[in-house]
Amino acid sequence: MAAELYPAANTNNTNLANGTTVADAEKTKEVQVSQASSSSAATTPTTQQNINNNNVDPPSWQCSHPTLRERNALMFNNELMADVHFIVGPLGASQKVPAHKYVLAVGSSVFCAMFYGDLAEEESEIHIPDVEPAAFLILLKYMYSDEIDLEADTVLATLYAAKKYIVPALAKACVTFLETSLEAKNACVLLSQSRLFEEPELTQRCWEVIDAQAELALCSEGFCEIDLQTLEIILRRETLNTKEVVVFEAVMSWATAECKRQALGPTTRNRRDVLGKALFLVRIPTMSLEEFANGAAQSDILTLEETHNVFLWYTAAKKPQLDFPLSARKGLAPQRCHRFQSSAYRSNQWRYRGRCDSIQFAVDKRIFIAGLGLYGSSGGKAEYSVKIELKRQGVILAQNLTKFVSDGSSSTFPVWFEHPVQVEQDAFYTVSAVLDGNELSYFGQEGMTEVQCGKVTFQFQCSSDSTNGTGVQGGQIPELVFYA
Repeated sequence: MAAELYPAANTNNTNLANGTTVADAEKTKEVQVSQASSSSAATTPTTQQNINNNNVDPPSWQCSHPTLRERNALMFNNELMADVHFIVGPLGASQKVPAHKYVLAVGSSVFCAMFYGDLAEEESEIHIPDVEPAAFLILLKYMYSDEIDLEADTVLATLYAAKKYIVPALAKACVTFLETSLEAKNACVLLSQSRLFEEPELTQRCWEVIDAQAELALCSEGFCEIDLQTLEIILRRETLNTKEVVVFEAVMSWATAECKRQALGPTTRNRRDVLGKALFLVRIPTMSLEEFANGAAQSDILTLEETHNVFLWYTAAKKPQLDFPLSARKGLAPQRCHRFQSSAYRSNQWRYRGRCDSIQFAVDKRIFIAGLGLYGSSGGKAEYSVKIELKRQGVILAQNLTKFVSDGSSSTFPVWFEHPVQVEQDAFYTVSAVLDGNELSYFGQEGMTEVQCGKVTFQFQCSSDSTNGTGVQGGQIPELVFYA
């Protein structure tokens, strides 16, 4: 077939075979005669005349793609020499994809068995309704060319295809892509998928995000898309770092979404039915009385008896037995990275006049910055107003305007961001604090450029945003408060 489409492939071009180019052959007739006489198959007069007249056909596609990988890549999604076709995708949204059995069999044991095994497929068209066409093309492109083109919209479908046809290198690339793009808004969905695909490392990464940024994860749209089993696993989690009222509200949102998926009205009965025992994994008694009275008690999801018993549990000396867990979640214990070896105070520093104290830091693994530890007054109890900020490359990732009270000691006092912020490894971030209050406070000294805190290594460097004297060696912002 190739010879019919590309006539040059059907001629015995002995010049090329002996390492001489067509251009060389055109220079002298003597070279042509010599080459022709040594060839086992004589060159036809027509071909000889064409070369002599510099009237050669355009170079063949094989010649213009000198490497095996390039020639293979040219065959991707190409009808030329295709000996099998796939009908990929569900009925009504399928796509016909040409392929070459040998290439696929070399790249996948599944395809090898399909085409060359004892139960080899005889059909020239193979239907694959459970794989998305875009994902299948990404799979084939990798098998033809070693190129991997992943996108957020198709990476999960591509991972499914790579797992189905046992292409581990592509599957690993998909998992790496997912880990890199992992954040609170997609962590619950990826947790569900990582369990389905049996990817324990990705599962662990998902848990790190869900635990540290539990409120953001549970309030995301992705949380409402998970399956019931994943919901139950999350609700059993001891280390969710959020209030139980947030958990309850997230479960109500999931129940409403599940009713919609099942074409049910979001009635109280239907929501209880779709939740099943998951409702009784919410630790309602660990809410404050006010949170329960203003939330779960008025949601209609509980029966009158359940509501009555919970109120009694809060207030009565003899507490009724409840079907809900009674112990609060442990959450995560915040860790503190202290960058100074000592602290001091002097009569002429550290002063605050609306100027910025700032420092840059980087870490060697992903963490979640929850807040800053700051020094307070060196002259007794004092209240400070403070604006804290976290930036990367000038982009504000989090900020908070709040107050804290110091007791006159050299202790540090935590100031929190509204939500923990994900910080990636090997990138510098800037934390800043602008304080207003008692003019004199403690300050740090003997600062360290590198600090080992548990399994995380911090590196510090000066920030150009700092206008109040804080740097690596001394100043404010003695601590970074984080989860890891």
